Amino acid sequence: MSLEENIQKVKENIAAAAREVGRDPAEITLVAATKVQSDETIRAAIAAGVTICGENRVQEMTAHLDADAYAGAEVHFIGHLQTNKVKNVVGRVELIESVGSEHLLEAIDKQAAKLGIVQDVLLEVNVGDEESKSGVAVDELEALARRACELPNIRLRGLMAIPPVAGEDGNRGFFREMHQLFVDIKRKMAHNENDINCLSMGMSGDYMDAVREGATLVRVGTALFGARPPMRPAAE
Repeated sequence: MSLEENIQKVKENIAAAAREVGRDPAEITLVAATKVQSDETIRAAIAAGVTICGENRVQEMTAHLDADAYAGAEVHFIGHLQTNKVKNVVGRVELIESVGSEHLLEAIDKQAAKLGIVQDVLLEVNVGDEESKSGVAVDELEALARRACELPNIRLRGLMAIPPVAGEDGNRGFFREMHQLFVDIKRKMAHNENDINCLSMGMSGDYMDAVREGATLVRVGTALFGARPPMRPAAE
């Protein structure tokens, strides 16, 4: 199938999964995970209807921005962000989805203050309590959310997660837990609840289950672009 056909198929699957559980398909947005893709492929995806591109690596994202490859779409940073790279991301993307520590939050706030902007962020939750993954622990999420709401140059927009590799029963249990955390945080941050409207979860292998359990953003790469070519070592 062509890139255009893949994008259409994924959008149809999102809509079907939403309708299964009585959701409006318009509530869910596809984020094309464009890691290791070329400028030309990104432009083709946008021409075929992609409205948000998600990047994992600062160096690649910067090169694509400099080439104006994302023209016509928003850019989200969805990978692990080191504090020494914050200056290259803040103000250049609409949403930083992968904020999992107070240290990173404060670095983003400081850089946003320098630019005179408010940076939208999601808090990344380590919902599977995996040592190998970044993200805030579930029992520390509320404190981090409160800190995000205190910082003047941060706007908390919601939560993000990368659950463990799915077992026989898939990841619906983790997605369900994330949705409950999302609802709880929205309620507890009542002064900020109108801004908290993003729940980013689900990738190529499980995005339909994520939609069924309440995702508003799904980050899909392989199902759109096919298997990724070998990655060059990151120079960052």
